[in-house]
Amino acid sequence: MSLSLAPESPEVRAFESTVASIDGRSVVLDETYFYPEGGGQPADRGVLGGVEVEHVRSEGETVVHDLAAAPEFAVGDEVTGVVDDDFRTYCMRAHTASHVLYGAGRHIFDDLGYGGFDISAEKVRVDFETTTEVDDDALVELERLVNRAVWDAREVSWDEIPVPEARSRDEIAFNVKTEEGVFADADEVRVVTIEGWDWGACGGTHVSNTIEIGPVEVLGRSNPGEGLTRVEFAVGPSAVDHRAEVQTAAYEAARALGTNLESLGETAVDVVAARDELESELADLKTEVLGARLASFETVERDGVTWKLGSVSGFGANEVGEAAKEARDESEADVFVAVDESNAPFLVVASTGDVAAGDIVSEVTDEFGGGGGGGPTFAQGGGLGASAEEVLAYLRE
Repeated sequence: MSLSLAPESPEVRAFESTVASIDGRSVVLDETYFYPEGGGQPADRGVLGGVEVEHVRSEGETVVHDLAAAPEFAVGDEVTGVVDDDFRTYCMRAHTASHVLYGAGRHIFDDLGYGGFDISAEKVRVDFETTTEVDDDALVELERLVNRAVWDAREVSWDEIPVPEARSRDEIAFNVKTEEGVFADADEVRVVTIEGWDWGACGGTHVSNTIEIGPVEVLGRSNPGEGLTRVEFAVGPSAVDHRAEVQTAAYEAARALGTNLESLGETAVDVVAARDELESELADLKTEVLGARLASFETVERDGVTWKLGSVSGFGANEVGEAAKEARDESEADVFVAVDESNAPFLVVASTGDVAAGDIVSEVTDEFGGGGGGGPTFAQGGGLGASAEEVLAYLRE
């Protein structure tokens, strides 16, 4: 057996141990302070016997160190292991931060459950199971509570307790998927306690006080599965950098809007409301202009049917289509034909049905290319290989 001693002694960075077995580049020690990947925490990095450690993994109750090259040492040799200090420290801070975040969730979420977590080099994520909507305000409050708990310098400790006791204590958070094996096979479970804040079944490495975590910045949320809300956050330098980026963006926005940070939100709301009002007015004006344009179309009599023909510019096919239908219903004309003035124009036809709109579009596309279709009262085509004037001249014949 070669369990990792890292969770109980996370401050250890260098140690001596005896080589128990070697299989190619894979090495097992009598005891190790390298942390194997598991439970959302990545494996430690470092050096063993002068050789880079590429990965650390668990095989049952044995910790296997996968090296970058075949070792020169042999079974029975005493070797030195050196754990990468920067990466271990980051993982300890990030892992404890995830517990602090869950503790913050206890204060603001209903029916809270733990869906898991993961540490990457850039960010950390915690999956909440909750019936509470995790909106923007909730993210802000989570970040505020986490950083307050960090500032309060709460003690972090860990103890092995009997499984029945762990099951009976409602305050202990655990992920059923990852802890089922522990409850099934072990008499005790390791519980990490953040003084007065959070209690969680966990086998990872942690700092001894929340003040060691440093700044935490919530990055956003997503929904990885039904009933889950994933909250991602940064710890330490990446949190500082992200906060600076957000602050810079806020200053730029305030400057562009002619206000200050304190009034930025209120000013932005006013600007959006004014924009929406202007867009509504513009839409009304475009409708009026388009209606007036269609009303001025040329009138052509063909076989006892009154046609209104003309071209339009600066409008979309759907806009013109709706306007043509309205013009058909409000006028005495039997057919309205509008042709776009672009290089590859579209054609819109609204008819009372005496002359099928779809037949007109088919006739034009047969003559000038493009495609389209429709029914007796409305049809449209696009990609015509002729100018609007050429199409209109063809329809006048």
